[in-house]
Amino acid sequence: MNNAWLRRFSKLTCFSTLFLIFAGSLVTSTGSGLAVPDWPLSYGMVFPPMVGGVFYEHGHRMIASLVGFFTLIQAFWIQFSDNRTWVKALGWLALLAVICQGVLGGLTVLFLLPTPISVSHAVLSQTFFVLTIIIAYALSTERAIREAIPKSNSANISPLTRTVLLLGVLIYVQLIIGALMRHTDSGLAIPDFPTVANQIIPAFNNDSLVTINKWRFNANLEPVNMAQVLVHFIHRMMGYLIGVVAFVLLFVKLRMPVKVPQSNFPTYGIFVLILIQILLGAFTIWSGKNFIITSIHVVNGATLLGLSCFLTLRLLPLSISKSSTHLH
Repeated sequence: MNNAWLRRFSKLTCFSTLFLIFAGSLVTSTGSGLAVPDWPLSYGMVFPPMVGGVFYEHGHRMIASLVGFFTLIQAFWIQFSDNRTWVKALGWLALLAVICQGVLGGLTVLFLLPTPISVSHAVLSQTFFVLTIIIAYALSTERAIREAIPKSNSANISPLTRTVLLLGVLIYVQLIIGALMRHTDSGLAIPDFPTVANQIIPAFNNDSLVTINKWRFNANLEPVNMAQVLVHFIHRMMGYLIGVVAFVLLFVKLRMPVKVPQSNFPTYGIFVLILIQILLGAFTIWSGKNFIITSIHVVNGATLLGLSCFLTLRLLPLSISKSSTHLH
């Protein structure tokens, strides 16, 4: 109970990071990445007029600064109040990650949104989010309770754990592909759903590309190339694969001979959120990339990654994870 406030603060940092991801997605979805052309100041000011795209870009910077400040406090708080070396290391690693994230954000602006830096910035944000979840779980009462329970000699990884590990890896890869899709302007490279250029089985030939670019011309959009179409298509296929693995996860969960109550909420939550994610992806296309729908699609994907990480921590044997059972 001595670290109750630290536990609460770690959760605040975690949820603040999720909100930061939403704010960052709004910047990309509204095309506001260069609404403020300088860094670290904004038009040479600490607080410029919050108009137009400046509202999204500078607002994102303000939230990022707050999350960075939270991470700094958290690192020092853990250093002086927790005896576990690995938890202290996680605190400092998170601080290093958020500093790198800030630098990448600045370079993204200064170098006029280069794709490699922009994608790295997006991927690191998701990685940092996972770090905040691991830290919050490491500090939780649930983990402390599990540590206090005599350990079993068995450290076998159950089928449920293997499935959720696979799902987490696939979601992380999908978020990388999604970042590549957003920052290469491939979000509407296939403008119809569930078909591809009006075809059930896509041909990926010149005729398909002509059909797509006719639609884009009528929508006053720049033409795309086949590479952009393929990036978008891979993102879709990964979404379907993740949906299948989510069904497998639910099936494994329901068929387990030994019930694992602590897996109930995360498992069902993952399944529901994946269904919502597929619908959000469809509405993103049908709405012509409405910035609110697109941003919710991004943050829902991050939530899925977070839930899969949380469930993994709950299910992994303590001898492997040093963490993991009633975080309420």
